[in-house]
Amino acid sequence: MLWTFVFGLWGLSRQDSMWRDEAATWQVAQRSTAEIWRTLANVDVVHGLYYLLMHVLFTCFGPGVTTLRLPSVLATAIAAACVAVIGRRVAGTWAGLAGGMVFGLLPAVQFHLQEGRPYALVAAGAALSTLLLTTVLQRPARTRHWAAYGTAVLLTGLLNWLSLMVLAAHLATLLWARAGRAVLARWAVAAGCATAGVLPLVVFSRSQSAQMAWIPPLSWHMLIGPAVLLAIGGTGALPGRARTGRPSAAAVGLPLLAVPQLGLIALSLIQPVFLDRYVLYSMLGLALLIGTAVGSAIQAAEPRFPKASRWILPVTLAVAVTALLPQSLAKRSPASRVDDVLAIASDVRRLKRPGNAVLFLPSLRRDTKSVTPDAFAGLRDIALTESPEKSGTLRAAETEPDHLRAALLAEQRVLLVTDAPPVARPARGARDRVKTAVLHRYFRPVADKQTRGRRVIVYERRSTPR
Repeated sequence: MLWTFVFGLWGLSRQDSMWRDEAATWQVAQRSTAEIWRTLANVDVVHGLYYLLMHVLFTCFGPGVTTLRLPSVLATAIAAACVAVIGRRVAGTWAGLAGGMVFGLLPAVQFHLQEGRPYALVAAGAALSTLLLTTVLQRPARTRHWAAYGTAVLLTGLLNWLSLMVLAAHLATLLWARAGRAVLARWAVAAGCATAGVLPLVVFSRSQSAQMAWIPPLSWHMLIGPAVLLAIGGTGALPGRARTGRPSAAAVGLPLLAVPQLGLIALSLIQPVFLDRYVLYSMLGLALLIGTAVGSAIQAAEPRFPKASRWILPVTLAVAVTALLPQSLAKRSPASRVDDVLAIASDVRRLKRPGNAVLFLPSLRRDTKSVTPDAFAGLRDIALTESPEKSGTLRAAETEPDHLRAALLAEQRVLLVTDAPPVARPARGARDRVKTAVLHRYFRPVADKQTRGRRVIVYERRSTPR
């Protein structure tokens, strides 16, 4: 846990950058509770519990990059500790120690280790529920154990309901371990109660499924990553030295790795939802299997080389850290994300003049103004009719296309905040098409600054229309 926590603190500010998904957390978490509820009715209800948690943290400790990302660091450290305990129980001390220390090094985990989003917390919840499952399989379970298991699954599901696929992985573990009927019955009750608690969120979030329209359909190249992970996991699913009455590492780790990946692929055949962050918690299984393989190597070498065997884990970690150092550095750089909301704030300050107008294309790029409002002081947001907070959205409410056209034609100098290529997409919607058409015909660009996926273009009025 300490290893992962310190590893997560390294480069936490990510060179003072913040990308668009983290900016959404930043905006919503700073709204009042009533405004958050109004926002969730329109957008991002699937992240509602996380936003409320971050709202409490921002209220207690103040908004900041550390407050934004530290919960993910702590959650990843807790998940690593759970992997260590599970590994120790099912495959021995060395396997647990190796699995726990490997978890934070996995590239997918490193990406979300310092992310102001809920996926690391979901992984921690899945790790805790898996730890509780191994507990009830190894010792006489009491009602409080099953209550704790159901609560962990429920809270994890409220953070992201796709985490409910961990229940299918746990069922596979129970069947693999040949759990008795009493255990299966109690598991079914706990799982059913947790699912029932998450079901209203699942139903309501379906009304906001248009938010995922940008996710591309499932393609063959998307399956390469899961295939490689499953191949590595299968290699690491060694039997080890199983103890009587305890499930093997393979019985716990392999379903945890494979079932969420395969489940997400199956769901993507119905509606495109294939993003690896939705099943980040499957990396728990991969870490457990890798730890088991390292532990088995140590156990095999210990009788003949007792002193040398103790160096297997430190050497393995040193090699892994060295080999993954380029990945670790890349994940902690602004270039690892699609864009940087903060990057163009200094450009806006330098290029603006008192009384200038500002436009955002698309309107979601107004997140730069929401995160750095001082940079836009003195600029008139001529398309805005209702702020994101009042409209209960992330993009705000904008005026009708005809009014927007007239307002633009009354301006002499306009700053356009948009996406930089290759992130930029063609204008969608009547308002965005009006912005593009009027600027193209009646204005000329006099300055163009692009930084970390964001772009500021200064337009001045032409003497004659183009």
